[in-house]
Amino acid sequence: MSTISLEDVQEEQPRSYDWVALVDDLNRLLRLKTTPIGMKMFATKAEMEAIPKVRRPSAIHTTDQVVAQAARLGWTVGITNDDLVGAQCGAVIGLHPRDEAWLSGKNMAGVWFETLEDSAAHQAAMDLAPFGTFEAMAVSPLTSGRLDPPDICLIYATPGQMMILINGLQWSGYKKFEWSVVGESACADSWGRALKTGEPSLAIPCFAERRYGGVLDDELLMAMPPQYLPRAINGMKRLAGNGLRYPIAQYGIQSDARAGLAVSYSDRR
Repeated sequence: MSTISLEDVQEEQPRSYDWVALVDDLNRLLRLKTTPIGMKMFATKAEMEAIPKVRRPSAIHTTDQVVAQAARLGWTVGITNDDLVGAQCGAVIGLHPRDEAWLSGKNMAGVWFETLEDSAAHQAAMDLAPFGTFEAMAVSPLTSGRLDPPDICLIYATPGQMMILINGLQWSGYKKFEWSVVGESACADSWGRALKTGEPSLAIPCFAERRYGGVLDDELLMAMPPQYLPRAINGMKRLAGNGLRYPIAQYGIQSDARAGLAVSYSDRR
């Protein structure tokens, strides 16, 4: 049987998605607590403002707050760089240039990093969406269908849920995933990297995402282009058919493991 690699998935661009069915599958397979959302970049502010029922901020926010308004409150929110509190937020999603002042990281020196050199190294290490193409961004729950399709889907999950999601992505056309951790500004590990590379990107949400974005203490974040989502769901369904599903039932740390392993592997040894 031939398999399709994860690289091949990038070429699969369905014209439309049944978002309600996809999210229903996600919730059934993973029992998510937080609403799966989409993020989409727009070439002009006018295109973003044409989204049905889009909300525009009345205050200055971090991008974490804007993302949270979709994931935690179910809103559709659109922004430009003028709505954001600083260059760090805008640069990750390609709305602010990666200029000399930004690259210096001077605002983080002595706060997150010991020296200016450490801070500059952090800035240089971040994965960012390309600058100069887009003027606006919007986020919305996937089930709203207002960003059809979004550029990336954002899924918040516990480590156990996330492992099953990753296993689903690896069911067919296996690939070893290698992700980075930049520390503070970890949205570069998720939104920035996924927008830049077009690949699934896992992040440990940073202090700012938890303080300003309402990310829960036990949550990780996966950002992925939408064409990966049906494949991950199909993989998780196949795994569930083998008894490998969420929640993961604990077997017991002092039990004889042979009986439990035999359920999955007895006829494959």
